[in-house]
Amino acid sequence: MTDHISKHFDEQLSHLKQQILRMATMVEEAISKSMRALAQRDSSLAEQVIFNDPRVDKLEIEIDSASLELLALRQPVARDLRFITTSLKIVKDLERVGDLAVDIAERAVEISARPEMKLLPGYPMIAEAAQKMLKDAVDAFVNEDVELARKVLYADDYVDMLNEKLFRDLLCYMSENPADVSYASHLMFVAKYLERVGDHSSNIAEMVVFMVEGRDIRHLEKIARLKEEGEEK
Repeated sequence: MTDHISKHFDEQLSHLKQQILRMATMVEEAISKSMRALAQRDSSLAEQVIFNDPRVDKLEIEIDSASLELLALRQPVARDLRFITTSLKIVKDLERVGDLAVDIAERAVEISARPEMKLLPGYPMIAEAAQKMLKDAVDAFVNEDVELARKVLYADDYVDMLNEKLFRDLLCYMSENPADVSYASHLMFVAKYLERVGDHSSNIAEMVVFMVEGRDIRHLEKIARLKEEGEEK
């Protein structure tokens, strides 16, 4: 009887992981489509992203419900407990990435209605870097790969740097092309959205480290700085 219960619990955990992977795949696809819609001025593709967002929200609710049920009925311990609590946090980051895909899609719709203008060269770079962070973070979760999770954390600085460079380039562009200020402001928001995708990917990577090693590495730099300031006082 105990073996049967244990097997059923393992199946539930496996199903939970598959649901998270499904949600992650939907979100990755949404970001990819929204950026393609932006680059190709394809408003119909952008509208697809917006239309499909409720499916991501629905899946988040289902995963939350399944996770809470496992916590309440199974009372897991140790690594299983960390996996379930990690799942609850990861889906929130995935849902936010889905919202960011919608934000980009909405900007793409706005831009597609304007006279054609080329994206600045930095856009493919930041889009590729942010999407790679997201994919690697999800892969790290699925494969319980701490090394890959740490690579995601290191990559965040690169995405931040690309965002800052794009911001400066867009300011220069607006000063030289005042008639295009509205267009450029849309692109500024898109760059910021992509930077936020990187932030959420970092959150997922941090939770992977917690899930596998049982160590919470969130805010370590801030905590260390607070300790140093306390010692100085």
